[in-house]
Formats: sequence, structure tokens, C-alpha cells
Amino acid sequence: MGKISDALDKYMSEKVDYGARQDESEDNLIKSEERGIVSSEELIREHRSSDKLLSLLAPHSITAEAFKIIRGTILYDKNRTAPKAIMVTSAFPGEGKTFVSSNLAISFAMGLNENVLLIDSDLRRPSIHEMFGIDNSYGLCEHLQGEKEVPEILIKTNIKKLTLMLAGKQPSNPVELLSSKKMELFIKEAKNRYQDRFIILDAPPSQLTAETNTIANHVDGVILVIKNGKTPQAAILQTVENIGRKKIIGIVFNGSSLSYKAYNRYYSRYYK
Repeated sequence: MGKISDALDKYMSEKVDYGARQDESEDNLIKSEERGIVSSEELIREHRSSDKLLSLLAPHSITAEAFKIIRGTILYDKNRTAPKAIMVTSAFPGEGKTFVSSNLAISFAMGLNENVLLIDSDLRRPSIHEMFGIDNSYGLCEHLQGEKEVPEILIKTNIKKLTLMLAGKQPSNPVELLSSKKMELFIKEAKNRYQDRFIILDAPPSQLTAETNTIANHVDGVILVIKNGKTPQAAILQTVENIGRKKIIGIVFNGSSLSYKAYNRYYSRYYK
């Protein structure tokens, strides 16, 4: 009985300690995903998530509703099976691909049945960590280099069904890493491991990097982000051809204020 009693005492003390630590971290945006995954507390600077996460911060805004429409279009298209792995890219930097991928991931996760893994696969110029206010200490790069296993680089957020995988430190060979067999197997494993999990990859701009077109071969669908008044038509057409027309499941036109002016009056009245 002595050993059993000691074991119970140890269990209860660890349980109390765990509960206390969990309460202390309740206000933090990032928490570890599950037992066996390294604690992500050391990655937290503060709660510095971007005000661009409108799907989270303003769930009844026009922008948040737009992402819900995109989510519904992806999930309930009668002409095809819902894609499990989705790449979000643009022709050039600064067109809003990270804004779109982050808000779309949140919108998916806030649905009833969808779990989401948001991956920053832009190893040259990562931004997901800035959107969520986390130190980019390690992530996908370290996994592809054989330094970290997948469970070590998963970060659970306070959004119940959203998990993040950051890019990690900038490598000297991003093309080789993202075009490797290990990257292909990782995407395949990630999308097949759980039936209710969707994978969203924030990928590098297509016109400036070689690896984006390779990643496109391993996902089920691609969302192309176009910036209003910025993306040349020739670049859009070239990006579509490079990725493949059949791979593109949608185009997000970013940065237009026309729709806000047209619908804001009706939208405001509806929610009042």
C-alpha cells in the first residue's frame, strides 16, 4: 500500500501543479497542443497578435464574413471533393497572402467540424509568427533539416481547433528543402493523418521563387491572392499557368474598398 499511496500522492501533486500552470497561461494566445508536444511557453513574447486577424477580433465584420463565404465555397462545392491541403500564394510579395491564409485558417477553425493546421512554408520571408505574435525560433525548416520532429514544432492556439507550424530560422537552401521528398511526405502525412483536419500553407510568391510551383504539386488546391491595383495582368496569367489552372480553386481579390462602400449600410442595419 505504501507504493500505491506514494504514487497517488505524486499524481495529485502533479495534477494540482499542472492545473495551476494551465490557469496562469490561460490569457496567453499560444499553448502547447497535447501531451508529448514540447511546451511552447518559451516561444511567447506577449499577446501581440496582429490587428489584421479580423476573423478572430471582429467575427461579425464584413471582412470576417467574406472569409466565411470563402470557407463555405471551399467546403461545399458540388463539383468537387473538399480539398484537405490548400496552398495560399500570390504573384509578388505584399499582396496579402499571409493575411488571407491566417484569417481563412481561423475561419475554418471556428466552424463546427474543421480542425486546421496553418503552416508557414515561406522560408525566405516568413510572416505567420508576426500575425500571431510568436518568436520564430524553430519550425518547418528545422523539421526538413532533420533537427526537429513534427510534434516538437506544433503550436496550439487559444482558438480551439487551430494549430500553427512556423517557418523557423531562414535557411540557405529554401528551394532544396521545400522541393525535397521529405516535404512531399510531410504534406501527405499531415493531410492524411486526421480525417477532420485541413492543412493551409502560406507559400512564397510564385513569380519570385521556384519552390512554390513544386509545393503546388503536393496540395489539393491553390488560392491565388491578387492585390487591387498592384498585380499586373501578365503576372497573374503567368502564375496561373505555372501553378496549373486545374489546381487553382479560387482567386481572392484583396484591397478593394468598393464592396465595403456598397454593402456597409445594409450590413450594419442587418446586425443591428
